[in-house]
Amino acid sequence: MGFEFIKTELKEGIGTITLNRPPLNILNIAMMEEINKALEEFADQKIKLLVFKAEGKAFSAGVDVGEHMGDLAPKMIEVFHGMFRNMDKVGAPSIAVVNGAALGGGCELVVYCDLVIASDKAKIGQPEINVGVFPPIAALIFPRIIGRKKAAELILSGDVISAEEAKEIGLVNVVVPHDKLEEEAEKFIQKFAKNSGIVMRYTKMAMLAGLKEAQDAALKEIEDIYLNKLMKTQDATEGLQAFLDKRKPEWKEC
Repeated sequence: MGFEFIKTELKEGIGTITLNRPPLNILNIAMMEEINKALEEFADQKIKLLVFKAEGKAFSAGVDVGEHMGDLAPKMIEVFHGMFRNMDKVGAPSIAVVNGAALGGGCELVVYCDLVIASDKAKIGQPEINVGVFPPIAALIFPRIIGRKKAAELILSGDVISAEEAKEIGLVNVVVPHDKLEEEAEKFIQKFAKNSGIVMRYTKMAMLAGLKEAQDAALKEIEDIYLNKLMKTQDATEGLQAFLDKRKPEWKEC
């Protein structure tokens, strides 16, 4: 099946999804629906590895802010979180190859992957707090990966950090020179591709077994907070609108 905003490839058991909405690969609903479709197809094919790459100068600068607002917000959350639920259904170990900035929803897609290799020019971060919202997937997964204290610092400040710092705190596995990323990513992928696909799927299943039930319940609670509490505040509307207007937000609530 052809796609407008992504490219897909299945070769020797490795399913690759390449974000292809350059230069920044902003994740709009249409693009995320394509990603979900590709993930559903890979789930049916029982792939060995799932790889995310990107065209352009950024891995992804995040989800389309205009689709966070009003009546589109529930649809956006449904489709966005569908990507992570579908990644779980694929079951194969997932690898993100990060060629540039991964911010907001782009950062969440990266850190949800089991393994991450990044260019030394890459930056990651969750700046949502600066526009009056929070990142639901990061709220779920950051504390599980890097602990509550550092997770709180990054999510509540909106700081954007270098790939090297992300490696130091456990969000990235490997950092390589930018001009060597493609070559080094292939070597990294092959470390895992040589193993049995079914054994790796069961191994991943075992690693997640202690988290999965609690994680599913937690994501549902986070979605409720996001849609039924946060998005009904004046400040969420103000922050998102200010971003679209290219001005500083004027916070009204405390």
